Amino acid sequence: MTTLLLHKPYGVLSQFTREENSRWASLQDFVDTPDVYAAGRLDADSEGLLVLTSNGRLQQQLTDPRFGHWRTYWVQVEGTPQPHQLQQLRDGITVQGHRTRPAKAAWLKAEAIPTIGDRVPPIRYRATIPTHWLEISLTEGRNRQVRRMTAAVGLPTLRLVRHTIDLMDGGTPLTLTGLEPGASRAVSKEEEARFVQLLKGSNPKNQADRRRG
Repeated sequence: MTTLLLHKPYGVLSQFTREENSRWASLQDFVDTPDVYAAGRLDADSEGLLVLTSNGRLQQQLTDPRFGHWRTYWVQVEGTPQPHQLQQLRDGITVQGHRTRPAKAAWLKAEAIPTIGDRVPPIRYRATIPTHWLEISLTEGRNRQVRRMTAAVGLPTLRLVRHTIDLMDGGTPLTLTGLEPGASRAVSKEEEARFVQLLKGSNPKNQADRRRG
């Protein structure tokens, strides 16, 4: 099994095939390891942590919401978050006719604002409307879900960075730490062993039982 962690930059599709006449780059511009594919997706206009693996079962394990792997995002939004808006995100809201699962949502105050570089190209700023950072965690990942959720509560997303994937095995979550945009690394022996252990218990019911225990 070959598994990599990649810091996907803005403007890159989560696939290795470049679409004809597309303005977006693809993963082949950053990763030359053969036979690996993205376990889950980030939109081209989103950034952050992407797991690439040659193991189809691991792809399913990390993306199927029944396994309950929390994925955490730094989200720069337009407007000032209000308590009721954050609670709406936590409780779940209806997006495109589907109710989102309960989420975690917090307003990152000044001391907790992520220390990441400016996006290229930069986000749009409007002088009369402030921007703030939220931290949002989900166990599901429908198409443009975070953006649709924040828009639904009146806080349009300007920038979206996935920085953590929790394997829910009691170990340290996978993070962007040490990875510059466009950079990737092979998982460590310890991380690979954790993935193998996850696959041994890849029945969603078994995992749910262990979490309850």
